[in-house]
Amino acid sequence: MAIPIEKIDDFTWRLRRHGKMRVDGIIYASEKILPSITEDKALDQVKNVATLPGIVRASYAMPDIHWGYGFPIGGVAAFDPSGGVVSPGGVGYDINCGVRLLRTNLTRSDLQGRLRNLIEALFREIPSGVGAHRKDLKMGLSDLKRLLRKGARWAVENGYGEPEDIEHLESQGTIPDAAPEEVSERARERGKDQCGTLGSGNHFVEVDYVEQIFDREAAAAFGLFEGQVVVHIHSGSRGLGYQVCDDFLGVMLAASRRYGIELVDRQLCCAPLASDEARRYLGAMAAAANFAFGNRQVMADSVRRAFARELGRSPRDLGIETVYDVAHNIAKFEEHEVEGKRRSLCVHRKGATRAFPPGHPEIPEAYREVGQPVLIPGDMARYSYVAAGTETAWRETFGSSCHGAGRMMSRMKAKKAARGRRIYEEMERQGIILRSATLDGALEEIPEAYKDVADVMDVVVGAGLCRAVARLKPVGVIKG
Repeated sequence: MAIPIEKIDDFTWRLRRHGKMRVDGIIYASEKILPSITEDKALDQVKNVATLPGIVRASYAMPDIHWGYGFPIGGVAAFDPSGGVVSPGGVGYDINCGVRLLRTNLTRSDLQGRLRNLIEALFREIPSGVGAHRKDLKMGLSDLKRLLRKGARWAVENGYGEPEDIEHLESQGTIPDAAPEEVSERARERGKDQCGTLGSGNHFVEVDYVEQIFDREAAAAFGLFEGQVVVHIHSGSRGLGYQVCDDFLGVMLAASRRYGIELVDRQLCCAPLASDEARRYLGAMAAAANFAFGNRQVMADSVRRAFARELGRSPRDLGIETVYDVAHNIAKFEEHEVEGKRRSLCVHRKGATRAFPPGHPEIPEAYREVGQPVLIPGDMARYSYVAAGTETAWRETFGSSCHGAGRMMSRMKAKKAARGRRIYEEMERQGIILRSATLDGALEEIPEAYKDVADVMDVVVGAGLCRAVARLKPVGVIKG
């Protein structure tokens, strides 16, 4: 049966509290994209999340929402430390899957005649595909534990990048209170040679150029200009993060029973934030999140080396610098105002991006007057966006916005739809060089498997959840 929702305005809909729901569901969508959202079970999941103990204000859905494990992908939910819960389903299997954007001082014309070799160099430099690992970065247990505690800072201290990178990462690339001792031997084994690898699925490295600037003040602060070459890196915590999530699902199911938490879906298994089970999960999750920050830091260093080798200039001469790095899948304690009172809340963002407003102390000083960079990739053929966080997002969604275009087809359905197509040639006719570890990996990511991210942007900008700064156009894509 269709989930009943009511329209609040052109970009906001309410799933009114009923049954076992403790709060309303709030869905950000337009009339145009609403049908794609209601096609799968994602709105059921918005309703289910609203039944969890200690949820504050609402269960939120961004316009790129689609079905996920327990919580929807594109969901945001905050929980009170007193009586609230933490759930691995609210973070997802790929802990701290996220995006980094690098800028350069190159223009599109600088890559003329060199782009193909550059994409090949990036493909060689950054291992991709299922089970990808690095031969040049195998870590012993002590190094891996340091990475799990220090995140991107470990990578920089070991020669993978510049100290200035750290200032331009969410949480400076380190989630505090990581507990490597809560990461299982199996998870450590899976992660020990995967730092600096892309993985598979929807992960990518993408060379883009800045096609259009919408907000010149913010673009100048972010160091962006029209025609400029930039690079996206999208990846997460690889096998280590997956295993951490998997390991704790059983712990959380037992905790749900132990503490008498009624689950309308066992994939919402959780533990009270004050419990030992929650402390252990949050420690392991922080360790996996730090692995992901380190992973993207090492890949950013590989991007610098590939550009330097192919263009015959040093990374510093090429101006390759980090614009920002944001997490998409994470649970963090943050201070927010609720009903006029400042409260610490555990904010779950799953397939959602932090979007803090101008003036927030956690934003790098260089961006503080314009707001946090919000990176919103689209599909591999059309475009992506850079946006900035807003006061409205801060007030209404705990400082959150969307994280991408949002899938409309499962990977299986996309492969079936693309059967017989010559996807590499199709992309090249559009001026985009595509490389992937496998043909299936490319077919799963056909552009029409995703919503048009411009439609998603219309909603988040219309609802005030971010401010459009620039549109980026891909010219070279590496898929896992």
